[in-house]
Amino acid sequence: MEEEVGRWGVKEKRQDLEIMWVGHYRENSSMYKRTPSRDSSNMEDEDVEENSDLLDIGLDRGTSNPSWKLSLPHVLVATISSFLFGYHLGVVNEPLESISEDLGFHGNTLAEGLVVSICLGGALIGCLLSGWIADGVGRRRAFQLCALPMIIGASMSAATNNLFGMLVGRLFVGTGLGLGPPVASLYITEVSPAFVRGTYGAFIQIATCLGLMGALFIGIPVKEISGWWRICFWVSTIPAAILAAAMVFCAESPHWLYKQGRTAEAETEFERLLGVSEAKFAMLELSKVDRGDDNDTVKLSELLHGRHSKVVFIGSTLFALQQLSGINAVFYFSSTVFKSAGVPSDLANVCIGIANLAGSIVSMGLMDKLGRKVLLFWSFFGMAIAMILQATGATSLVSNVGAQYFSVGGMLLFVLTFALGAGPVPGLLLPEIFPSRIRAKAMAVCMSVHWVINFFVGLLFLRLLEKLGPQLLYSMFATFCIMAVIFVKRNVVETKGKSLHEIEIALLPQD
Repeated sequence: MEEEVGRWGVKEKRQDLEIMWVGHYRENSSMYKRTPSRDSSNMEDEDVEENSDLLDIGLDRGTSNPSWKLSLPHVLVATISSFLFGYHLGVVNEPLESISEDLGFHGNTLAEGLVVSICLGGALIGCLLSGWIADGVGRRRAFQLCALPMIIGASMSAATNNLFGMLVGRLFVGTGLGLGPPVASLYITEVSPAFVRGTYGAFIQIATCLGLMGALFIGIPVKEISGWWRICFWVSTIPAAILAAAMVFCAESPHWLYKQGRTAEAETEFERLLGVSEAKFAMLELSKVDRGDDNDTVKLSELLHGRHSKVVFIGSTLFALQQLSGINAVFYFSSTVFKSAGVPSDLANVCIGIANLAGSIVSMGLMDKLGRKVLLFWSFFGMAIAMILQATGATSLVSNVGAQYFSVGGMLLFVLTFALGAGPVPGLLLPEIFPSRIRAKAMAVCMSVHWVINFFVGLLFLRLLEKLGPQLLYSMFATFCIMAVIFVKRNVVETKGKSLHEIEIALLPQD
């Protein structure tokens, strides 16, 4: 009797799976038009055969999730690039005065500005090349190529005795900074199990925060110890060297290997990352989407005007709104706002860093529970409220003490809410919604938009503040945040808990 019940349970489970796959196939069959050389009957037979294989493996696989412990070490190594990203963004903030004195350009505001901003120029170059590098040599080697200019550039900056050497070194570092974030987002998205992909994606923002705070901490003795700024640059070569060396032992992205036709290696890497029982299912899921056209050249025109232009537009707009929200302006201006409230600049930087880190840690716990869209929506909404508070603090309607509370409280709330969603989500969401064929190059295009707007916000912020005043400027930033709320509500899809295969099937454009 028990055996009959057991057999009936298995039979019932198979019938449920068959119903699910038939419905799924009918819903998406019109989307499979990517290989016109095959006739429809052959394709239908192949799909039925593949679905049968997935049924068999699905029964063996059960409903349990793969172990997150297998992929965690690979993800942690990848986030070293994000730590370096944060470190190099903040490494010159404290030592800039000492650098200018030692290298002979003290008082030259143009030269001081170049030391900071030339890194952004290098980052744009690295970012534009990142998609082609990641697709050409693989994700692991792309990380190593990211570490190399950081080591060379930091060494040049540490050893130089003139402004030219400093600028060349910062330019080299910038190319590594531009290459690192898109490759990290790609890699973590492609090697993580679906049920923890959001949590792992939040590691990128946390590592960036730790890098910024590490640069602040290392820079503390710079005013007391002559030449300490050189140590600040030398220190950064250590994690860069660790990244390059550790990547030798990390798994290559199975998605990239499969695109190269190296299916046996892809399955081996899936076994390292997900376990043996999950590897075959992951491979069959991958084969459902990748139908042999992934080696075709992806042209820029296809990303901007072709069938994938909508998802690229969504990604580019998210990064544009992220920067137009005023986050970098807040970082640039935070010391002045805190100083007006009687708070020392060192303590101001610590407060901003703690708010950023706290928000990032909270987002890590919520990313796979609430979802990407919810966090993004409420993050931009909270940022709009924070900007309105800061604009209110800049009016004559409140007393001096009240203005200080509005300004400082609004700034801390802004950074906290930014770190909850608008900071970590775009870099995680975009590799999820981009099809495998265009993923690396589309990320390069979207991240380039980020760097261009970042540059212009940094360049024009102080001038706009002088011409428009803080009230109008903060009101403009609040308006961009509200625009972001509306854009997210209308255009962003939820990807929580879904495999990359499921997301791509849902968003796959029709020819």
